Amino acid sequence: MPKHPDPARRNERSRQAILEAARELVSEVGYAKVSIEAIAARAGVGKQTIYRWWRSKGAVVFDAFLALSEAGADGDMALPDTGDLEADLKLVMRATAAEFADPAFEAPIRALNTEIINDPDLAAQYRERLAAPVDEAKKARLRSAQRAGQIAADADLDLALEILYAPLYQRWLHRSGPLTPEYADALVDLFLKALRPI
Repeated sequence: MPKHPDPARRNERSRQAILEAARELVSEVGYAKVSIEAIAARAGVGKQTIYRWWRSKGAVVFDAFLALSEAGADGDMALPDTGDLEADLKLVMRATAAEFADPAFEAPIRALNTEIINDPDLAAQYRERLAAPVDEAKKARLRSAQRAGQIAADADLDLALEILYAPLYQRWLHRSGPLTPEYADALVDLFLKALRPI
């Protein structure tokens, strides 16, 4: 008896093709020149297929970036906890700097940032689905460091994350300097001095 195609498998193939097409087009032509029509044509699907899953171009690009991040992280957001906070943070910050400097990530990240600035709904999705879980994983590592007496027990961890990550983000956003391993290490050194227990 002939097998019938599995609609779920076909849908997932179409979804992955759309996300890949969105990433490729943003990298090739820039976010402003990408359209739903172009994504559909590249993915080999109809526009209605895209609109069935996403309400806007920005939402497609967001999911394309989210899928890329999840693939790179294997879905595990936990930070390393070897007991050596300095080494663990330097490993994470070097990886973050390298990711932001990687052309495969940079174009979608810049496109996503542009959309977040102009779309409050997308900004809320970004906070809920990506930023909040990632920040919680980072704070879990810092809580472990607090328990070990490596950083001040009363440190505001939300503010601590801003102190650690904001300079890297600003340098990337303004293209004001290279995102090198040395720069990542310097940020960690300064961060640890600022949060040293008194």
